[in-house]
Amino acid sequence: MAEALLEVTDLQTVFGREGHGPVARAVRGVSFSVKKGETLGIVGESGSGKSVSALSVLRLISAPGRIAGGSVKLDGMDLLTLTEREMREVRGGRIAMVFQDPMTALNPTLTVGEQIAETILAHQKVSKADAWKQAESWLTRVRVSLPERRLRQYPHELSGGMRQRVMLAIAFSCRPEVLLADEPTTALDVTVQAQILDLMDDLKAELGTAIVLITHDLGVVRQRCDAVAVMYAGQIVEYATASELFASPKHPYTQSLLASLPDWRRPRTDTPLPSLPGQPPSLTDIPPGCPFAPRCPKVFEACASVVPANTPLESGRTVRCLLYEERA
Repeated sequence: MAEALLEVTDLQTVFGREGHGPVARAVRGVSFSVKKGETLGIVGESGSGKSVSALSVLRLISAPGRIAGGSVKLDGMDLLTLTEREMREVRGGRIAMVFQDPMTALNPTLTVGEQIAETILAHQKVSKADAWKQAESWLTRVRVSLPERRLRQYPHELSGGMRQRVMLAIAFSCRPEVLLADEPTTALDVTVQAQILDLMDDLKAELGTAIVLITHDLGVVRQRCDAVAVMYAGQIVEYATASELFASPKHPYTQSLLASLPDWRRPRTDTPLPSLPGQPPSLTDIPPGCPFAPRCPKVFEACASVVPANTPLESGRTVRCLLYEERA
């Protein structure tokens, strides 16, 4: 069995300091792993900690935020122990990231070619002329039309789908071992979304890159991911292979999410799809016991006071719910 390429263990990220106002515990003991050539999907509502987890892996948390604990190992090397200079060599080289809004992620004052070449020059010992040739080659590989012309254009001159292709060219230009993709198809139309995801799958297959795909689209997760981590209130509440999760969701939160999906196999009806009532808790004021208890359709008395442990189930899947604990 292949070993994990990226292994995150008990990751904790907070914003604020004790005694200096409220402290937001954005990531609370998150653990996951991804193997070479595998795609892990991370899903959950807005504010569940998905994006902060990815930024923590790359050590891109700025003050007043900080990584308060845990480890992030890339092929056995703990990234949280590296100096900032060592981390810069890893960031963009061995681990790359695609952000959900390419317009803000790309530099508006530099041409597309300059931005791709800049990444190549930062991580490879090549000439500027060679970096520029590689940049054009990567634009071709991500299926950008008229690549030689696009190299000299600025981000605002491109469509949203074209900008996201440029982000993929930058991300893959140094052949990263791991790609973190944070909502890479947000605000794109359905056809372009599929094209971007197909590109990611093709490059993953070619390069053996491991992908961590952060998304709210469960349909994408079902089609594209090998494993799934479901996040709620800064924690992973269920972790399973995609096939297991969609066939038999365990956590009531996961069950509620899947129940809200439209299904072509159901008979057509005027009855609205079920929705999950209430809101996730504030990360500065997480309630005692299970944080999902106020919204849970299967809540019982102990849920209000007992914090659920991360319970291992069959075939490596886990669930954080008292329904699966012997003590409950």
